[in-house]
Amino acid sequence: MMIDWTSFTPWTSLAGGALIGLATAMFLLFNGRIAGISGILGGLLQWPKGDIGWRVAFLLGLVAAPAAYGLFAPLPAVQVDAGTATLVVAGLLVGIGTRYGAGCTSGHGVCGLSRRSPRSLVATAAFMAAGFVTVFIVRHLIG
Repeated sequence: MMIDWTSFTPWTSLAGGALIGLATAMFLLFNGRIAGISGILGGLLQWPKGDIGWRVAFLLGLVAAPAAYGLFAPLPAVQVDAGTATLVVAGLLVGIGTRYGAGCTSGHGVCGLSRRSPRSLVATAAFMAAGFVTVFIVRHLIG
């Protein structure tokens, strides 16, 4: 395995992780809600009264943040080495997994682990293990 040292950005990554941690802690503190994206998006599908505004604002912020960043610095190039069918199947599998796991990486991995939730520990271990196995199979056994 080789590390691409020109793309290795530990300080930027540390700052980004700290901002994510701070944002999720503030979201929980001020709103009493977990910043799990699948739960926030899933809640919009049910149209609960009085619960739509913050969900829409949160999701719009996820889209607007990279656009705002792009005003001040060039956005990194996006390269997806997969076909449309692979992406559709992967997206469906992730969606099904978040429903069965009652949450996603942001809900369990960031918020749940910081709250010392045993359920989040098991969920995070499961989806990390699934990711490791998938990468091993795709890179070493198939391709």
